[in-house]
Amino acid sequence: MPIEILAERGGVRLDVFLASATAYSRSRIQSLLKSGAVTVNGRVVNKNHLVSAGERIEILPPEPEPSGVSAEEIPLDIVYEDAALCVVNKPQGMVVHPAPGHAGGTLVNALLHHLGSLSTIGGVERPGIVHRIDRMTSGLLVVAKNDAAHQALSQQFQTHEAGREYLALVDGNLREDAGTVDAPIGRHPKDRKCMAVVAGGREAVTHWRVVARFQTHTLLHLRLETGRTHQIRVHMASIHHPVTGDTVYGAKKPQLGLAGQALHGFRLHFIHPESGDRMCFTAPLPEYFCKALQKLGCAAADSDVLRRLYE
Repeated sequence: MPIEILAERGGVRLDVFLASATAYSRSRIQSLLKSGAVTVNGRVVNKNHLVSAGERIEILPPEPEPSGVSAEEIPLDIVYEDAALCVVNKPQGMVVHPAPGHAGGTLVNALLHHLGSLSTIGGVERPGIVHRIDRMTSGLLVVAKNDAAHQALSQQFQTHEAGREYLALVDGNLREDAGTVDAPIGRHPKDRKCMAVVAGGREAVTHWRVVARFQTHTLLHLRLETGRTHQIRVHMASIHHPVTGDTVYGAKKPQLGLAGQALHGFRLHFIHPESGDRMCFTAPLPEYFCKALQKLGCAAADSDVLRRLYE
């Protein structure tokens, strides 16, 4: 099914405009332009075409390339599913898509087994993946089954119609009850595997508020305005309250019996790309997180504060 876009602004090169207006990467857009899969007002153009306001741009995605990713029968916690999308509660420790060192056992491998058909916008290695969370972060993701749904959902995350909320246990006690970290994130200047708050990085905004205080730690409710790599982990470390258990950006020794960061995507909301219905999903705190809280003297299942968060 073709993707149609009505240009609301002009004066930018077509490939640049489409990279910002769609979920496709710039290289993917340029490949589609070369193949003649993009038309402007019904006419095939090249990447150097300058967009004018009011032009109707149509992308006809090519037939899906054979995926190099194999389907694997891996258990999944599917919270919701229909013909256009599904919502998955990813466990801590599962990688979202194949990457060097993780050729199999990923969420994508499991999705291909359980769902079969997924959107192609992410390419052959990331079919269906609208947004990601780190391997050692748990929580909710929405997965697209077709390109139209993928495009619509990606646009919602860009315009903040769709959103994600997290619970995190962090080291130390924050003085304020709520706050915002507005600091650009880019590659670490010395360690290219890590991210950092850097001048000239991409805009990144994280809102936080205190849920509960413990003697040595604080439980936070966080809401993202942007979705940068490792955003919550980098932002909390930048204000000297790294996510507990995060041995990359925080203490090098694991704490509270954690195998990774105590960070859980507990709420996800978006507008359904086909029905237009507002949808909201929650995922209960996983066992690893509850055990860490119990060691701090909080019975997570009995916490009135946590129950109110899920209402």
